[in-house]
Amino acid sequence: MSELRVIAIDGPAGSGKSTVARAVADRLGLDYLDTGAMYRAVACAALRRGVDPGDVDAVAEVARSIDLDLTRDACVVDGVDATTDIRGPEVTGAVSVVAANPGVRVEMVARQRAWATERGGGVMEGRDIGSVVFPDAELKVYLTASAEVRARRRAGEAGGLDVVSVGADIDRRDAADSGRETSPLVEAPGAVVLDTSELGVDEVADRVVGLLG
Repeated sequence: MSELRVIAIDGPAGSGKSTVARAVADRLGLDYLDTGAMYRAVACAALRRGVDPGDVDAVAEVARSIDLDLTRDACVVDGVDATTDIRGPEVTGAVSVVAANPGVRVEMVARQRAWATERGGGVMEGRDIGSVVFPDAELKVYLTASAEVRARRRAGEAGGLDVVSVGADIDRRDAADSGRETSPLVEAPGAVVLDTSELGVDEVADRVVGLLG
């Protein structure tokens, strides 16, 4: 996998991964993949099929059988548009348990590696890209920000939701992502940590690209 040009951008919810990764991809002329959307798509598919998100075996089978078409701006699950649904409250409430499912992670990691192989690399953002999916990525970056800033960002993205409730949900997601046994959210060895609390998207993207020399 070392011949692939992979830029791995990891970090918790609200750290700016998606916007920064898109900007970096544009600057470098590389494809972009939001791996978190893949886990949301599995959660969405499970809910649509009437599968309990906590049913480990059944959800793992959903992950293996899902027809997923994920582009920069759209997500189609089993032939039906899910671009809005994967960001909705029902999927958001289920995605942590789905993402902690070992069978789901095995399948999604395989798909993520295949995606990069087909394209010769790309800018990939998520929670375990540098630690698990591509530990030998050309560049590994871990974005972070203060809890308050992350809550404000997410509340704004969601159309002005209450910052306190959004912050509580982020705390729950952080605990679930960091505490799961399979591929927990961690700073990957060799990753450059960037605090985005006081930085704009362009500033962060410029710093990331600058790390490539």
